[in-house]
Amino acid sequence: MTTMSSRRTVLAAALGAAAAAVTTPGPAFAAPSGGGTIDYHAWLTPADWRHGTAHGTRPRTGHRPGLVIDRPAGTLDHQDPHTGTTATWEYATWTGPVHRLPVPASEIVASWNAHAPSGTWLQVELRCAYTGGGHTPWYVMGRWTAGDAAGDIRRTSVDGQKDGRSSVSTDTLAVDTPATGLRLASYELRLTLLRRPGSGLTPTVWRLGAMGSDVPDRFTVPASVPGVGAGRELRVPRYSQEIHKGQYPQYDNGGEAWCSPTSSQMAVEYWGRAPSAADLAWVDRAYADPQVCQAARFTYDYQYQGCGNWPFNAAYAATYRDMQAVVTRLRSLNDVEKLIHAGIPVITSQSFLASELDGAGYGTAGHLMCVVGFTHGGDVVANDPASATDTAVRHVYKRRQFENIWLRTKRRNAQGQVKSGTGGICYLYFPAEPSAAQCRALAAVGVR
Repeated sequence: MTTMSSRRTVLAAALGAAAAAVTTPGPAFAAPSGGGTIDYHAWLTPADWRHGTAHGTRPRTGHRPGLVIDRPAGTLDHQDPHTGTTATWEYATWTGPVHRLPVPASEIVASWNAHAPSGTWLQVELRCAYTGGGHTPWYVMGRWTAGDAAGDIRRTSVDGQKDGRSSVSTDTLAVDTPATGLRLASYELRLTLLRRPGSGLTPTVWRLGAMGSDVPDRFTVPASVPGVGAGRELRVPRYSQEIHKGQYPQYDNGGEAWCSPTSSQMAVEYWGRAPSAADLAWVDRAYADPQVCQAARFTYDYQYQGCGNWPFNAAYAATYRDMQAVVTRLRSLNDVEKLIHAGIPVITSQSFLASELDGAGYGTAGHLMCVVGFTHGGDVVANDPASATDTAVRHVYKRRQFENIWLRTKRRNAQGQVKSGTGGICYLYFPAEPSAAQCRALAAVGVR
């Protein structure tokens, strides 16, 4: 399990300049029965990249279009807090147009898909306009590279970002006191691409997006009725995090905390992607399912000191051939059914007491699992990595219980204290060229 109730806060840094253009918002992704509004928006085509303000970046066309360094805008010195190394990097920036949210949000989560070979990295920043006037600072939402080679930076969130009205907790920007009515009316995303001077290398960013949502405080959510996905189950590989207890404790104390990368690896392999034998050569040959160790290592956030950073998991999944990944919210299990019906598994994040989810046998302050289908009666079939063995990973959970613990934003812990819930957070992984049915299902949940 991953403890997310104590997600660490992060510290901003400013690079580049902001754009003044405004994007036209798409339709709001409204939840039923007062369940709030969700807006996921992404930049991923050459036309999208041209709508931003570039300082040394350009769109690259071809099989998979992306944003790359053209001519560096300058150099900067960066001291990595996790290695203590200071190095000089060439950089270029892209600032997206202002995206006005259809309904002002209380939270925003950014995510990205990129290739960042050794000797390169990228920084994603977010700045929002408040409904009451004024802006947030430029908040760092992640400093990311695909690997961890000697001399490279370490993937990291950055602690301490806040301005008295909002703050960032690892991967989520949130209004501090939503009850006041203050919200985030619009946002801009800024990319900084960096490389070793004179190397000619570049990161390539294929997708940059953010999910803004105004999700109400609620202990209980409306119940859904089984729909189109009932009775279908996807053949997703089953991996246990528990068999990795004690392995590579430098990555969040070993497998007991690896629910997020284990779930990610299950979904990645469902799509026919997997690390090569050369990729896994570092793993002790005595360990089963070495690919789970691989996923833990390459989703690890060195500041959060864990593998549960949501966008880092999505970015890891997208390092595999022709894969895309987003972090968003869904409204109900009916949305999950649409995705399952189209062949797309859904990784969900939830917190619960053992008494709130029959058959789990544990309680958790934060846990990821992979929903792979539904019974004919509409109950949830989940590959739950918090299982003793790989063969024990498949679970059937009662629909009403599962939907409530996943979608609620408030809960009580074993001591009766009020704690937060994730409000329907999920990871969606899918091919760079989805089928027509998959495109329709993704569009139905607000993802293009």
